[in-house]
Amino acid sequence: MHTHTDNAVPAATSAQALVALCSGLIPVWVRHLATSRSQSETAVSEMMQAFSSITPHVQLAERQSQQIADALNQGDPSIAGLAQACEKAIAPLLQNPALPAGGADAIAAVLTLVRNAAGTIEQLSQPLSQETQLVAEQVERMYIGFQYQDRISQQIALLESDMARLQDVADGRVTDTPELQAWLSRLESQYAMADQRQSHAGAQEPGGGAGADQETTFF
Repeated sequence: MHTHTDNAVPAATSAQALVALCSGLIPVWVRHLATSRSQSETAVSEMMQAFSSITPHVQLAERQSQQIADALNQGDPSIAGLAQACEKAIAPLLQNPALPAGGADAIAAVLTLVRNAAGTIEQLSQPLSQETQLVAEQVERMYIGFQYQDRISQQIALLESDMARLQDVADGRVTDTPELQAWLSRLESQYAMADQRQSHAGAQEPGGGAGADQETTFF
């Protein structure tokens, strides 16, 4: 018949084995997290620098395309009305009896060239403006993505710190082992973002995504 003391020995041995397992695994997890965070921050930093160099050029192209569109559509006369304005200006020449033979045909040919050129320029200006605007919007979306990466980096850094604290407890460097609820409350008090609190509580974010539809605050 086993005594209460006999039953306690395997339990104590199992607890010690669990502590030893945690002491060995947690530092490895922390190092992996730190390496992943460092590499991610380096990559994002380099991409941000590249986009910082691109952004002024995109903004300049956007302004220039808008200026071209304004000049084409709001000029006096606008490109759309250029052919009509030319026809109106040249009409007196066509009525001049001193106009040489074949002059009317030559003038008509010139007016046709003007109309064709005006139509071509007008058609080219619209996609230029639209494409430049689309590029600017995509650059802005990429910046937002990079900023979300900053959020992820902050979350990983907090986990690194909390795991290191657990390592101290497992290795006996902390005299009093905190209660689970006190530990969780301390961890929750360090959250800076709503999605961290939702994850802590086990709540599902709206839409099950990364909260992209919510306003983003960066620290």
